[in-house]
Amino acid sequence: MKKIHVIIPVKDNIDQTFDTLRAVLASKLEVPHTYTVYNDYSSAENTCRLEKGSREMGFGLVNLSDLTTHPSPNYLLVLQRERRMCLDEGAALLIVESDVTVSPETLQGLCDGADQRSDAGIVASVTVDESGAINYPYLHARGQEGQVVDTRRHCSFCCSLLTPELLRRVDFDQLDASKNWFDVTISHRSLESGLHNYLFATLPVLHRPHGSRPWKQLKYKNPLLYYWRKLTKGFDKI
Repeated sequence: MKKIHVIIPVKDNIDQTFDTLRAVLASKLEVPHTYTVYNDYSSAENTCRLEKGSREMGFGLVNLSDLTTHPSPNYLLVLQRERRMCLDEGAALLIVESDVTVSPETLQGLCDGADQRSDAGIVASVTVDESGAINYPYLHARGQEGQVVDTRRHCSFCCSLLTPELLRRVDFDQLDASKNWFDVTISHRSLESGLHNYLFATLPVLHRPHGSRPWKQLKYKNPLLYYWRKLTKGFDKI
């Protein structure tokens, strides 16, 4: 692989975000790479902490408030911006969300997995809880531990690599701007374009779901209230 852009989208949840960042920066990456945090309207205090962390830890920082007045979430803007830059550089895009902790081998393992599969569109790490059990959003993969699965199900962007070939074939400027999240759509577009999506249960990452958007914990605690809020307030459009 020629190069990868590693991005970490952030919305507050700052202590967990720094756990994610420390783990990502400790990655044993052999591929030329960049690390960029996209700060999506975190509080002023947390933005200051990210700016200080950027200077001290060496990651790039983009405050989306400098690019748009559109309220958070701004995932589409991030994806479109990164796709353009990756296409210019022949790079892959590797997304690590701020409620995920990777191991030192995770990111290079995803790069190697993509390099070994010329038909790969998305290469994703399975997510696990503190006990090592596969958790949301990959509960369907329980029983497939230790395997690499050519999956027809969508790949979450918790920790996923989008290959240069996917970025060439799938135009993010054509995505539905009324939505908030795009992992389902892009997973489907990848398959429709003739590529395959691979779930690596050999490269698990620790996932603490929805740390940056705690209202979504209602999905597990009070699903009726979660879906009512989602419907009436227009939250969480996928």
